[in-house]
Amino acid sequence: MGLFTPKRVQGLIIAAVVMIVDQFVKWFVLAVLELRHVGVVDLLPFFDLRYAENRGISYGLLTADSLEGRIGLFLLTGIIALGVLIWMFRENKMGDILALALVLGGALGNIIDRVRFTYVVDYADFHLGTWRPFAVFNVADAAISAGVVLLLARSLFIREKPLRDEGKDYQAGPATENK
Repeated sequence: MGLFTPKRVQGLIIAAVVMIVDQFVKWFVLAVLELRHVGVVDLLPFFDLRYAENRGISYGLLTADSLEGRIGLFLLTGIIALGVLIWMFRENKMGDILALALVLGGALGNIIDRVRFTYVVDYADFHLGTWRPFAVFNVADAAISAGVVLLLARSLFIREKPLRDEGKDYQAGPATENK
């Protein structure tokens, strides 16, 4: 089986689409809506656009304000993205490839921000009154989260039939020995 199977190519396309959509939405909220200067745009009773600069990873963890910290965080996220890419190219099941493609596309979208701005641009703010179940996030973060949830769900709840070796004879029922 070759490295670039149709499923893996589809995974790369999905990752690229996630990355492009993420960057387009960030461009739109920064250049068109000028959210950096506006601060907050109320859209729905439970959803706002709120400008935030995330100098850490998901949910603001591992905040890096120094140059060394930003370089370290960039390298860490790059290594993780490379690991996800390698993992994706070792998978054969489309469900796993899809999940990993979502994670990869999101990681690449956020890495582009780190290169361009030294931080990740976040803008999506779901809330119920003053309660916010999530930190402010972006398309890339949503894709990463969806990919991780899909990977977990597949590993916990979906039992796929093992691939059968070609040329072997499989019989239904219990195995018997000839005596």
